[in-house]
Amino acid sequence: MRRIARKILSDLGCPDAELSILIVDNEAIREINRDYLKRDRPTNVISFAMQEGEGGGVHPLLLGDVVISAERAAEDANEAGIPFEHELIFLLLHGILHLLGFDHERGTVEQAAEMEAREQELFSVLQDSYLGSAGYLL
Repeated sequence: MRRIARKILSDLGCPDAELSILIVDNEAIREINRDYLKRDRPTNVISFAMQEGEGGGVHPLLLGDVVISAERAAEDANEAGIPFEHELIFLLLHGILHLLGFDHERGTVEQAAEMEAREQELFSVLQDSYLGSAGYLL
């Protein structure tokens, strides 16, 4: 995950940026979602950007935190018929894009489309670089 995060950050033009990645189960992400976002349910990924709000920019290289539910990622991958590793990488990419200000939920339709296009572009590069023909991490 560290190597893939570095590749994502480099491809997005911020190779020296820092972030934390936390892999949890559904119960832990449900608690985080409830306590911080007031949504009492598990989700697949949550990002906490350090560059937003009061105090944003104090440490410009510190992007924030990406929290991923491995349990939910496995469920979603199984449902979609894709390898778990694909889903995990996609969620990491999605979370990092949120840390960099991309927003498909609160933004405009155009901003959501821009985020989706960046996800597709970068995920394609990650598949070529880090996933073998069977879809598993190299």
